[in-house]
Amino acid sequence: MTEPVTNMEVRDLNLQEHTRRVPYLAVLLLSMTLIVSGCVPTSFLITPVSGERNLVETELSSDSFFASSKIAIIDVSGMIQNGSIASFLGEGENPVSTFTEQLDLAGSDNRVKAVILRINSPGGTVVASELMHDELTYFRETTGKPVIAVMMDVAASGGYYIACACDEIVAQQSTVTGSIGVIMQLFNVSGTLDFVGVKSDAITSGVHKDTGSPFRVMRPDEREIFQGIINDMYDRFVGVVNAGRPKLDKATVRRLADGRVYTAGQALENGLIDRIASLRNVIGGLKDQLDITNVRVVTYKRAHQYKPNYYAKTPGYSSNQVNLLNLDVKGALTPSAPRFMYVWAPGVN
Repeated sequence: MTEPVTNMEVRDLNLQEHTRRVPYLAVLLLSMTLIVSGCVPTSFLITPVSGERNLVETELSSDSFFASSKIAIIDVSGMIQNGSIASFLGEGENPVSTFTEQLDLAGSDNRVKAVILRINSPGGTVVASELMHDELTYFRETTGKPVIAVMMDVAASGGYYIACACDEIVAQQSTVTGSIGVIMQLFNVSGTLDFVGVKSDAITSGVHKDTGSPFRVMRPDEREIFQGIINDMYDRFVGVVNAGRPKLDKATVRRLADGRVYTAGQALENGLIDRIASLRNVIGGLKDQLDITNVRVVTYKRAHQYKPNYYAKTPGYSSNQVNLLNLDVKGALTPSAPRFMYVWAPGVN
């Protein structure tokens, strides 16, 4: 015979049921609050992508279904360096390698009649800028295809260095460019070490082996050594600008190359660019120049990158970003790895 349930036992059962429901109700209320406030997406899309790592051609626009001639857009964006830029999910792209791969695709395709080099970069390391300039020069010499540099928000220092290898340099109305010069950013933390009672003691094979050390004040003779290197790199930069802007004599280039940046209007007035125009106008001008009525505008990307039109940018900036520039702070500010830079980054320099 079943024993009757007491009122105390009923209350215990109700309490247990209520306790079990509380976490679920709390999660449901929190989720609804986040969705309403816009803190989380209302849906998630899982899309399978190809594991292929090669660059693939993507059409950005087309004048006609039957258009066969192409204009390729190649991006130079963010920090320019000859090494992988860290990404959220691991090791990212090497800008120099990706740039060369894109040029190879455009060069080997006979239907690509011209290239637009879209630049949105504050510059980068000296060697990486030189490598990309050399690859672009080689592309023009071997293919004969015109290359137009189109500057976006910023095309400064190393970004401008690369633009000087193009047939024409075009800027947007609000582009910032210039910053022709070289910088080597060093740090002196000896005062901080003294404050905490720590001293550095380097054993070297020569008097200049630890030149540039952040753990002591730089001597005048050491500064002279670095200044000589900077001056040599600066002379090469001036030479590149002089070669790319033949209407400017070297004395004029040196006057303009004091490290300052210029607006598009100032750059045009000083002969650093050829004209101010939109990307759409540049494409239309190329069609007239090449005597082509219908063209396809294409770019090259990895399989997992989405680019709906020719205003789409390359993948997002690194998480180590400062000053709205794709500047790898971890790499640029490491005291043990000083680098010579063609870069404009006023918040860091």
